[in-house]
Amino acid sequence: MQLTEKFREFIEEKKLFSSKDRLILAVSGGLDSAALCELCHELNLDFVIAHCNFQLRGKESQRDEEFVLTLGKKYDKKVFVNRFDTEKYAEEKKLSVQVAARELRYKWFNELADSLQMMDDSPFNGHRSSVIHIATAHHLDDNIETLLMHFFRGTGIAGLRGMPMKQGKIVRPLLFAKKEELKAFALSHHLNWVEDSSNETDKYSRNYFRHQFIPILQKIYPEVMNNLAANTDRFRDIETLYLQSIEQHKKKLLEKKGNEIHIPVLKLKKTEALVTVCYEIMKEYGFSPAQTEELIRLSDSESGKYIQSETHRILKNRNWLIISPKQNESSKIILIEEGEKNIEYPMGYLHLEIHPAANSKLQTANSIASLDASQIRFPILLRKWKAGDYFYPMGLCKKKKLSRFFIDYKLSRVDKEKVWVLEMNKKIIWVIGMRIDDRFKITPKTRQVLKIEMRVR
Repeated sequence: MQLTEKFREFIEEKKLFSSKDRLILAVSGGLDSAALCELCHELNLDFVIAHCNFQLRGKESQRDEEFVLTLGKKYDKKVFVNRFDTEKYAEEKKLSVQVAARELRYKWFNELADSLQMMDDSPFNGHRSSVIHIATAHHLDDNIETLLMHFFRGTGIAGLRGMPMKQGKIVRPLLFAKKEELKAFALSHHLNWVEDSSNETDKYSRNYFRHQFIPILQKIYPEVMNNLAANTDRFRDIETLYLQSIEQHKKKLLEKKGNEIHIPVLKLKKTEALVTVCYEIMKEYGFSPAQTEELIRLSDSESGKYIQSETHRILKNRNWLIISPKQNESSKIILIEEGEKNIEYPMGYLHLEIHPAANSKLQTANSIASLDASQIRFPILLRKWKAGDYFYPMGLCKKKKLSRFFIDYKLSRVDKEKVWVLEMNKKIIWVIGMRIDDRFKITPKTRQVLKIEMRVR
């Protein structure tokens, strides 16, 4: 079967895009992207060309850009070029040059797709479809190299199936084709291309795998490329089943409360494949694989302990693990440990003192909470109130939802947004500045009083 027909069948079988969709071809000028241009031309697909000049190889980078412009003339297609100061970006972001180039490339491709979507004067041949895809020239050899690098670096199921065929706007319609097939196609069609001299050096991991490691494997297992290609297909199927199972675990374990996620510890600890399930839950919130064991240890720790990523915190609170965003003020949780005297929070400060009950004066100010210290177990949590919260207002014998309590107090929406509470073991101790919980009030049996005073900035 001719490569053009294989190309058509792969696109249709994998449902990568419709023949009416529009494509942005990511073209470096090398053999693979030159072949991609010709294949898309033979199928009469509607495409434009995008070229990244990373300015890393001096005159060679300029040569590549000029060659891609000639491809645009050859196929009568619009060519978009972006020149990047890649080394400066890598230094600023503290990234390797390869990672920096990848970030810059895909960021620009997506921005370009979005801008072309909005253009009135379209550079495409026709307006056959509003859908725009970004097609890269990654092929089967690239995918196998990626699989092997993932495997040796350490990876999950997703890493073992290599590159996704479709990911957001990105499609990879050449993943079925070996490099040798693309070269044979290019030669038979008298295509021109440029060679990237950096592909010859083994200082990059991918090149080392390509030039050194894979040839050694082929000497031992001559069919290794075909076998690994078959493995990527199997792992795609395995990943589908794996993700279905993970979703079932998440439905059983995760309870959404506002913008927090609550996980029952006892149920979590009974989960089979605990490490894997924990990681799949955590990774959505910026946690690394190395923190999975920390989460498991956290489930056995006392209340108040927590771990955090750049964006989220996981807090142990009695029999629950609570995942909350760190930057989101409405779900911020401040831990107050025993012995702390001054706590800063967005509404001001809390000052804590313990006095003998005999020396304590009766406090009537709403800004002061006088509590029976023997009923308080640290750490306690300082947080904004949220829907569903309730407490036993002092003087009442029954519980009341805070939302109803605020209605009685005639609080405006703005006022309600400013309310914070102190919580211990899922019990609200004090609606700050308003009323304490009746269960923690001073009684004739009280020996020590915990006095908490709210001080506004």
